[in-house]
Amino acid sequence: MSEAVYTKQDLLTMQGWPLERKIQVTQAKILEWYYHYHGRVAVSFSGGKDSTVLLDLARRAFPEIPAVYVDTGLEYPEIRAFVKSVPDVTWLRPELAFPKVIAQYGYPVISKEVAHRIYYARKGSNWAVQNLNGCDKNGNFSQFYQRYKRWSFLVDAPFPISARCCDMMKKRPIHRYTQQTGNKQIIGTMACESMRRERAYMQTGCNAFLKKDPTSQPMSFWTEQDVLAYLRMTGIPYASIYGEIVEQGGKLVTTGAHRTGCMFCMFGLHLEKQPNRFQRMALTHPRQHDFCVNALGCGKVLDYIGVPYQPVTNERSE
Repeated sequence: MSEAVYTKQDLLTMQGWPLERKIQVTQAKILEWYYHYHGRVAVSFSGGKDSTVLLDLARRAFPEIPAVYVDTGLEYPEIRAFVKSVPDVTWLRPELAFPKVIAQYGYPVISKEVAHRIYYARKGSNWAVQNLNGCDKNGNFSQFYQRYKRWSFLVDAPFPISARCCDMMKKRPIHRYTQQTGNKQIIGTMACESMRRERAYMQTGCNAFLKKDPTSQPMSFWTEQDVLAYLRMTGIPYASIYGEIVEQGGKLVTTGAHRTGCMFCMFGLHLEKQPNRFQRMALTHPRQHDFCVNALGCGKVLDYIGVPYQPVTNERSE
């Protein structure tokens, strides 16, 4: 593996920059990417607030830049409606529908890292078994892998588990589009979203020219506060699912959904305070909630790991 581009301290310093500087650096990275590939680039546009900001930044520099949206069938209706309102967006579809993906590969539960190890431990992979026992691939105790030990019981769960959903539903259609058009992707992911994205950013920086599938992540050093501040400052349209942007406790928050993504994804759900996203979905989108919990079987999965998914009630039992 090549030497990392940035250190953790570098990232913290960049995350502390004022928004004006972040905008300038991000647009410089977009320019660099665009000219490196002679304009053969596209913005990966999910309709969420992060990619909405990214598309606005890109089109301020290049109004004709194309955007690509993967219609997985798992997005909030408000997200799909918003995407339809944005001009020059190419809609893609996955080869497999979500019910077939979970039947063939498994449910997305806990995290990509945990689900990946459960999937391969069930196939007899020694490294996955060792990691779920809190050890490295050689069976030596590892402080890093201890975090997976609490989920080792999922190896015996009565339902399939894997991290393949995102690959099948989103990455493959984008990869197919890139191969067909030659347009290299610009993505709105940020390092603050997960340890995996943080490590990836520190390894490659914003413009990962040397990756097998080169991608640009020019907002990697932004935070959610930056995204909300940009939306409020510019007044650009965004999906109605988020509600208004208001100040609360010295921070900007949305009065509606905080994150969107796929409605039925269970990654990270166990970490959320109540009402979690599934409990909110039961109130705001009851039809989709019923389909997810009952028809797709996500209810049995959440019951197994002890995560509530029905609406929070304030009623007291007599």
